[in-house]
Amino acid sequence: MSKGYTQEQLANELGIEISQISRIERGVINTSITTLYAISMTLKIDISEFFILNAES
Repeated sequence: MSKGYTQEQLANELGIEISQISRIERGVINTSITTLYAISMTLKIDISEFFILNAES
């Protein structure tokens, strides 16, 4: 899902490292619910969007 943010912009907005955004995005690391909530607020999406699984996968 694209919201027009680069990883760098999102990281700066959240006050975290760019590499952390990359690792979260790729599924390399898990993150706290607090960080996930902050990401959802920044991107203006419902936090539940992160938990919708594709049944076809």
